[in-house]
Amino acid sequence: MQSNATSVQQYLDELPADRQPVMQALYEAMKAAFPPGFEASVGYGMIGFVVPHALYPAGYHCNPKDPLPFAGLASQKNHISFYHMGVYADPNLLAWFERAYAERVPGKLNMGKSCIRFSNPAKVPIDLLAELCAKMTVDDWIALYERQLKK
Repeated sequence: MQSNATSVQQYLDELPADRQPVMQALYEAMKAAFPPGFEASVGYGMIGFVVPHALYPAGYHCNPKDPLPFAGLASQKNHISFYHMGVYADPNLLAWFERAYAERVPGKLNMGKSCIRFSNPAKVPIDLLAELCAKMTVDDWIALYERQLKK
């Protein structure tokens, strides 16, 4: 469900009561884990972590007025969505994540290209997702992003 919130706190405050604790905890873990340079924002109807124009003036190629997106967090109708562009663009990071998930989390991984879905809020592996957030710096993401654009 897309939100019209204009701040992270507003987004979190508007969530259903059963989603607020896990979404707040996941947001705080992500915020603490990301290397310096990534900024929290609201865009595309969800919480996002982006590379601001101050660090990457070109912005997002689809809309250069937008900062370069990297990760997102959304409360959908039937699940919580965690988006991470690094696992989409870096096969080694994806392989690490799939192995780590299989070792630490019971049950099957429900994942698209960059979207990891959790239908049970009580089973979101917050520590693992925070560890994933810490694995790529802003400079790493910009370099990988630019390589992908040239393909």
